[in-house]
Amino acid sequence: MGLLSDLWNSLLNGLVGLGAVTRFLLRLIMRSPRALLRVDLIAQQIFNSGALSLVIIMLSGLFVGMVLGLQGFQILQRFGSEEALGTAAAIGLVKELGPVLTALLFAGRAGTALAAELGLMRATDQLSAMEMMAVDPIERVVVPRFLGGVITMPMLAAIFSVIGLYGAQLVGVQIMGVDSGSFWSQMRAGVDLRDVDEGLVKSGIFGIACSLIAVYHGYYASPTAEGVGLATTRTVVTSAVVVLFLDYLLTAAFL
Repeated sequence: MGLLSDLWNSLLNGLVGLGAVTRFLLRLIMRSPRALLRVDLIAQQIFNSGALSLVIIMLSGLFVGMVLGLQGFQILQRFGSEEALGTAAAIGLVKELGPVLTALLFAGRAGTALAAELGLMRATDQLSAMEMMAVDPIERVVVPRFLGGVITMPMLAAIFSVIGLYGAQLVGVQIMGVDSGSFWSQMRAGVDLRDVDEGLVKSGIFGIACSLIAVYHGYYASPTAEGVGLATTRTVVTSAVVVLFLDYLLTAAFL
């Protein structure tokens, strides 16, 4: 009975948390039109979430592409299809590795920064001071950060895929000796618009999920140092699980 009771309580707590996040998302959506008028705030958050994440995104994309080139060449070589390396690398990066790994990296770099920043503002009573001055903290502080992450994620995923494809070409063509013309021509013939659309949809939904989780945990963090640290930890863990779960659902939907 104790195990069943714990499982039931965990299920109830999960449903309550899902409802709270959904209501928070609706509040963000309702305040987004007015927040969009503050272009300077959103541009600043795009810089914070996107430009400051470029280094880790580009380095990770390059090395992932290089590993993909090595592994893909070894696998395709067994079937005498080394020329299809460009198609395999492009589809793997555009449809799967680009959106998923970008989202995980975004959660670890930008997501934790958003959660820690909002949690620190909660701990130092900055959010409460805004409310006392009749300034809506969600519209002024939270929504620009949420929109900045949503706008940034597809662009980061595209950069990751492009750099990764260059890494696969670097290894496959320059090191393994795959014909350059076959690499690019088969890639162009094998990748269609539907594959690109799938990657864009995934990265957009992952951007909404990761940004929402980060600002939610940061906004409702306990006003203590321990609470801020717990908010950042929950942001990374929850984002990783949600991204992988959504990736399965979206992949199944596109199939």
